[in-house]
Amino acid sequence: MRTPSFLTQVLTTSVMGVVIGLGLGWRQQAVTQNANTTAANSSPEPQSAIAASEPMDSMAPMEFLVLAGGGAPHYNEIALEKNVRYFQRTLGVMGIDLSRVRQYFANGNDGDATVRYINLVGQEQFKPPEIEQLDGAATVSNAQTWFEGLANKSSPCPAFFYFTGHGAYNGDNPDNNAMILWEEEFVSVQRLSSWLDQLPAEQPFVTMMAQCFSGSFANLIYEQGNPENPVALQTRCGFFATVAERPSVGCTPAVNEADYRDYSSSFFAGLSGVDRIGQPVASADYNTDGKVSYAEAHAFAKVDEETTDWPVSTVEVWLQEQASEEKIAEIFAQPISDWIAQAEPHRQYVVRALSEKLSLDLNQSYSSQM
Repeated sequence: MRTPSFLTQVLTTSVMGVVIGLGLGWRQQAVTQNANTTAANSSPEPQSAIAASEPMDSMAPMEFLVLAGGGAPHYNEIALEKNVRYFQRTLGVMGIDLSRVRQYFANGNDGDATVRYINLVGQEQFKPPEIEQLDGAATVSNAQTWFEGLANKSSPCPAFFYFTGHGAYNGDNPDNNAMILWEEEFVSVQRLSSWLDQLPAEQPFVTMMAQCFSGSFANLIYEQGNPENPVALQTRCGFFATVAERPSVGCTPAVNEADYRDYSSSFFAGLSGVDRIGQPVASADYNTDGKVSYAEAHAFAKVDEETTDWPVSTVEVWLQEQASEEKIAEIFAQPISDWIAQAEPHRQYVVRALSEKLSLDLNQSYSSQM
């Protein structure tokens, strides 16, 4: 048996997201049409597939929140600032005005030189943040105020939250890792979920988080962010750079964006069709409906670059938790082609593309080859 590579691990999470769901009788259509549908093991299905299947520009008006940067200057890398700029360009390509976005980065607008970068002769330097229409510092107070404002709107509206920064691993409870905000303040899965719990039941919420150990935030689909609790009433979903137990790539003081190989780069390239250096990329419209959904952008990111990241989504994590080891073994004993035939187009793309990279025979089972 070959030693598992990062591609093997990515394929495993991707295949599990496809075939375990199919093996348990899950369908996105069932989730969309009836949020109370139950899977074969009688666990309630999360409503995340509804929001995941929507493109960013299809649900207007929409509120956006960006939290970004390191917790202190010595790890507030320029790549995080450049990620925010790339997100802005992505919105521009999609015709979304920055006035609809609240952006909080590191120390904000106080003028202090906190952004770490390496200059052309290899020296470490610092500069103030340079982000168009920056609203302030990435503090817990600013973040909580935004969520409170969202909860108090006269009518619910869709929301998209982008976090690019650093994550903290909780060794005592990896289901409750944290993102690190400015001045090294932590916001855990459960703390973020407590803010989400205050939103109206009909409030759709999508997040894309690109930090170490970010997969833990897949638990935001549960009340109070606790997987022992029921699935929350709101339609919540998320896409994450990596699983709960692993660090991610992308936090670098290097200034050349052409060298960046991280989840933000791939996700927004898939979503907009333009990479971070302005070049067009292959379309992620895998179902050919003329739009790119979040789920399709996530599928694009799984295959786009060979990094150490293992991207996951809320629905993928949830599905894996529903299946026993025996059920997984049974599913993986089936020919890969059997499951591709039943999968949605974006999942077909992921399994086919990663199988090709690993030289897998689609007519054989996954377990027999790995």
